[in-house]
Amino acid sequence: MNKFPLIYALTGVAATAASCGQQEQPKGPLNVVYIMCDDHSYQTISAYDRRFMETPNIDRLATEGARFTNSFVANSLSGPSRACLLTGKHSHKNGFTNNEHGIFDGSQQTLPKLLQAGGYQTAMVGKWHLVSDPTGFDYWDILTGQGDYYNPVFIRNGEQVVREGYSTDITTDVALEWLDGRKADRPFCLFLHYKAPHRSWMPDAQDLGAFDQVTFPLPETFYDDYATRQAAALQEMSIVQDMNVVYDLKMADKEGEIHTPDQPWLENYGRDLYRRDLPPGALVPGRMNAAQQGAWDAYYDPIIARFKEEKLEGETLAEWKYQRYMRDYCSVIRSVDRNVGRVYQYLKDSELLDNTVIIYTSDQGFYMGEHGYFDKRFMYEESFRTPLLVRVPGKKKGVDVEGFVQNIDYAPTILALAGLPVPEDIQGESFLPLLNGKTPKDWRKSLYYHYYEYPAEHSVRRHYGVRTERYSLMHFYNDIDEWELFDLQEDPLQLHNLYGEPGREALTAELKKELERLQILYDDPIR
Repeated sequence: MNKFPLIYALTGVAATAASCGQQEQPKGPLNVVYIMCDDHSYQTISAYDRRFMETPNIDRLATEGARFTNSFVANSLSGPSRACLLTGKHSHKNGFTNNEHGIFDGSQQTLPKLLQAGGYQTAMVGKWHLVSDPTGFDYWDILTGQGDYYNPVFIRNGEQVVREGYSTDITTDVALEWLDGRKADRPFCLFLHYKAPHRSWMPDAQDLGAFDQVTFPLPETFYDDYATRQAAALQEMSIVQDMNVVYDLKMADKEGEIHTPDQPWLENYGRDLYRRDLPPGALVPGRMNAAQQGAWDAYYDPIIARFKEEKLEGETLAEWKYQRYMRDYCSVIRSVDRNVGRVYQYLKDSELLDNTVIIYTSDQGFYMGEHGYFDKRFMYEESFRTPLLVRVPGKKKGVDVEGFVQNIDYAPTILALAGLPVPEDIQGESFLPLLNGKTPKDWRKSLYYHYYEYPAEHSVRRHYGVRTERYSLMHFYNDIDEWELFDLQEDPLQLHNLYGEPGREALTAELKKELERLQILYDDPIR
């Protein structure tokens, strides 16, 4: 079932290309450019959803390739998701279950190592977020930790370097420099990972105010009361309660009059992040230089002044926070889309487009105010589901792929595209047949999910679950023992927990049986 109607427009060159059907067949081995953002929601890609913004460069990958309408993650959290990508295995198998205590074991079998063994040049540029140093890459140039938006610190093959500018632009610059210097007689796989649009959503100076004239529609579930869903209520990622006006929404006034008494650590960090007294031309690692700060202050100072004057409260304050969040978030995406266009144009100008696969995705989904949330983590649709657009030379254009895919499938798919064998211990499946327009009879009919990071930031309880085409069943455990069951056809917003209702016994038993089958299949000991 395709839950997302085909809504992106076919215009200009993209329309002409799409009308041609097949692309020219590639010559020689396929290169791969794997582009992954951090926390990019499918709702803010116009190939999926046009309510919020346009993303023409990202959309082009859909018009010239495939749009996956049922793409999901195995664990909706940045580090674990990246480990699933690298290994093709669920979190309990690759050993990186959560960000709080995890260190990725780089000695294990990984996708880049398998590509290297198959003759590929490999590079990792941008956000890594796996604590240990990258392995299996001929070149790596990564942001430290979460990375900074302005003047970020990179680690280049073990050496720290501060680069002046905006993170998304710089990450693209470094990636294209590597492509310029690669060995032209060998295929390559470039992992291009942007920090954006991770919290705290700091736009490039040229994008400040880009959405100030937009009033974003308030999600139907913004004021969700979480009736019948205890775990949904216990989280700490509510826009109303937990989004910090100083840190998240940039209300770091120079006078120090705006305070967030419930979150003083975030307030202090926000003031340090957005307001620094720098001499002209100074550059502080991870912070703004004087010119950047000047542009920032010119935009945010009037907003701060109005915020002080209006003294917002209640629902008015809640909805103001939502609009500010959305304007910053979408402004950050503008830079991502612009840089995807740069990468595409580079490949075209370098005559690489006809034998290079381009994959665009996010490390997980994200909440745009649904259920009143920001962030991710839950198995609810907005964070479980992730965008996935794949442009493969020689494949049909402008197609929707409806089969269930998961981020454990990326490694075997890239290996299959490279013509390399897929090791038997990889748990994912190559979705190359789906790109060929064929869904195997034995293709998965359900998905397994497991989230581990609790107690931790945002207080989302540990849970695992199964999702079929119509139903979603999840079990919250550890300090809580709660089940949730949703009929996604009748209740796509996931407001009505059916678990325990009379008449649901047979359905519940069937889903629990399928859940246990997946836990046995993937060798997850929690069952």
